[in-house]
Amino acid sequence: MHSDMIYTDSFYWYGVTAMIYIVTCWIFSVVRGVHNCGTPKDSRDYIWPDRKMQVTIYLHATVLLPYVLNPHSEAAWLLMKTYFPCTYYCYCGILIFCFFGSVKQWSKWNTTSWTATIITVLAMLPFIVHAWLPDGLLTPAFISVWNKVALAVSFLMMGFSGVAMWQVWLWMKQSRDVNYSNPEDFPTEYAHRVWLAPVVLTPMLWPAYVMDSPKVMAVMSVLLAIFNIVLLLNVMPVWRRAAILTSVEDEDFDVEVDAHDELAEERTSRIATEIEQFVYTEAAYLDPHLKLEQVVERCSFSRSYVSRVFTERFGGFSDYVNGLRLSYYDHYMKQHPNSTSEAAAEASGFTSYRAYYRAKERLAQRSTT
Repeated sequence: MHSDMIYTDSFYWYGVTAMIYIVTCWIFSVVRGVHNCGTPKDSRDYIWPDRKMQVTIYLHATVLLPYVLNPHSEAAWLLMKTYFPCTYYCYCGILIFCFFGSVKQWSKWNTTSWTATIITVLAMLPFIVHAWLPDGLLTPAFISVWNKVALAVSFLMMGFSGVAMWQVWLWMKQSRDVNYSNPEDFPTEYAHRVWLAPVVLTPMLWPAYVMDSPKVMAVMSVLLAIFNIVLLLNVMPVWRRAAILTSVEDEDFDVEVDAHDELAEERTSRIATEIEQFVYTEAAYLDPHLKLEQVVERCSFSRSYVSRVFTERFGGFSDYVNGLRLSYYDHYMKQHPNSTSEAAAEASGFTSYRAYYRAKERLAQRSTT
């Protein structure tokens, strides 16, 4: 029996702090389940997180109830102290990929995330069953071996969440290169705030396990409960927080162009023609997730030249594409007078009516400056 497990009134408070943590998880699940931050999309290839996934993940904390009811139980303590390092890194990796990976090839990481989930569940399942059964299930020898398995899985999930952070870091770099026609497609500002969540959580996940101390776990539970509420407050108003979006097309491009090249104007005109052919004539602007790299693939010149032509001839990639979408929106409303604003916006290549309104307001501000 570990050093802190003695029959005093203190174990009651261990259960209370664990309950505080579980309740905040339940609150998170309920609020995310019923709170509607924008019209849900029928298609899953949109950027914002899958609420069902978040709700399910946070409901998993319910398995810790045996520790709340009987915190002096060795089986309940084994489950409690192992749960956090073994599961949280898996949760972080999945939610990071879910939130930022939908437009950025979420399907590519879907299988990886499912694999990480299955491994984590298999690692925790014996401890969960052992804690929930009145007389337990595992022998001391099995517990000794499975502790090592759970520890190995914890480190493996740290690697998984590390891959997720690395991938989001790459996506943040890409988002600065005027890659998105809808800046909403990648919330760069928000990514900068949350992509290091596994690192921030690390000091709250390991101490109780390493020190085998319910007192430390009590402190951890309160800190993690606070973290849950802070995260909920950050996730809930995501549609209303303008700071999430980034004005990516304001970035400067260092493109080496020979000012004395007699063919420069001819090259620029050719690129402009190719851009108009693909984006306007072929109506690529109606794709709500049109990216600069897709336009580059259809042109005969490098990304640097295409980016420069967008800036010089069209006022920027996002402004040009959204200008076409705004014109199409007006045309669509005339042709479909009974259509809703949301439907017209989505038919015009915007991800939502909010995206339409922001683009209209942005271009209006640019025209007056």
